[in-house]
Amino acid sequence: MAIREITSADFEEVVLKSDKPVLVDFNATWCGPCRMLKPTLDQIAAERPDVAVLGVDIDENMDLAEEYGVFSIPCLVLFKDGAEVDRSVGLVPKEAVLALLA
Repeated sequence: MAIREITSADFEEVVLKSDKPVLVDFNATWCGPCRMLKPTLDQIAAERPDVAVLGVDIDENMDLAEEYGVFSIPCLVLFKDGAEVDRSVGLVPKEAVLALLA
């Protein structure tokens, strides 16, 4: 299952108002480490229906990157009940992403 890409227009509804935890992957199409992380995130999205795994292209949604202080990518931000609770920056193994969700 591929992760769903979202934009500034639906961020509030899909992320901040979600009734389950949301892992947002801030990325860019030109970013090698982002492309390397994507298959891992697709796997987690398929294995963990209790967590919404979403992607945000920072080039197309600079306002969100700025609002959430995303300066390096890939940047994974975990939201619960509309608030950021944890984040991870850089290419990390699957185990590290799962630990973020624990």
